[in-house]
Amino acid sequence: MHLWLPMVLASVLAGAGTYAVLARRNAVLVLIGVELILNAANLILVTLGSVDVSALQTGQVLTLFIITIAAAEICVALAVVLAMFRLQGHIDLTALPETEDAETPEARR
Repeated sequence: MHLWLPMVLASVLAGAGTYAVLARRNAVLVLIGVELILNAANLILVTLGSVDVSALQTGQVLTLFIITIAAAEICVALAVVLAMFRLQGHIDLTALPETEDAETPEARR
């Protein structure tokens, strides 16, 4: 297999992920874009690791680390999105956060 085939696929994945991160307002869709970018990096690492036949298999090992970090990242990010939805009622990233009045009950009288 030629090296340019997985590289083209990785560039399409990275481009779609970048578009999803920059153009979307929904937090879950932004997280999906981040995952697409990480998968593009994994594809590049595995592709370049298959060319280099070293005993350490560095491309494949780094891919396993990225998959582990991505799993932890998505767990934390989804917890933040769930907390944001419970607090605000939506997960729109462009909306202004709702703040309470800084006045005390005595100042209102």
